[in-house]
Amino acid sequence: MQKPILEQLLQDRAGKRAVALATHLATGKEELIYPSDKEQTELAQQARIALREDKARTVETAGGEVFINVFNSPLRLLIAGAVHIAQPLAQMAAVAGYDVTIIDPRRAFATAERFPGVALLTEWPDAGVAELRPDARTAIVTLTHDPKLDDAALSTALNSDSFYIGCLGSKKTHAARLERLRRAGFGDAALARIHGPVGLAIGAKSPAEIAISILAQMTSILRGGAVT
Repeated sequence: MQKPILEQLLQDRAGKRAVALATHLATGKEELIYPSDKEQTELAQQARIALREDKARTVETAGGEVFINVFNSPLRLLIAGAVHIAQPLAQMAAVAGYDVTIIDPRRAFATAERFPGVALLTEWPDAGVAELRPDARTAIVTLTHDPKLDDAALSTALNSDSFYIGCLGSKKTHAARLERLRRAGFGDAALARIHGPVGLAIGAKSPAEIAISILAQMTSILRGGAVT
């Protein structure tokens, strides 16, 4: 690997920036491709697909075969609300490869006894989400049912690059939530990013079943699948 490419790749890895390394097999030429790049070349598009699928691939281009190696930032899940549903969701998400953080200023809920092995942040949700700097590999889920907490998290989440934003609550609760956020200055395009009621419609009832529906919807969005 060329030294400038290696140095930049190491910087990107340290900064948790997603990047693809494209190596032209016939010539050995290397180039770094970022998901935010505006290029619409066939290679750039293939690199974005590889990053989204989190899987290396060899592609055929007009200039010959190119091997695309993927260096993604870690998957993360930020959960606003140390409630019952958060317990199985944190466990399942960790098994699925997410670094999970619970954000809740209510110290009686956000305890190591209730969330063993899970990172806990007892900040107000807007400050907590901002501190963790969500990127395109981050999912954010609000579970408190308390507008003061959920809306605070959403106000920051909607200004981030997070790939998934989900909110617990009924359709009526979600409609009221959207109206509050509109009054706060968010437009329809931003509000359309919110999945509410959160999770796939699988008839989930228990906290564990609701956690399954949330993780399934996150996975579908992450991998570019259909969501119902």
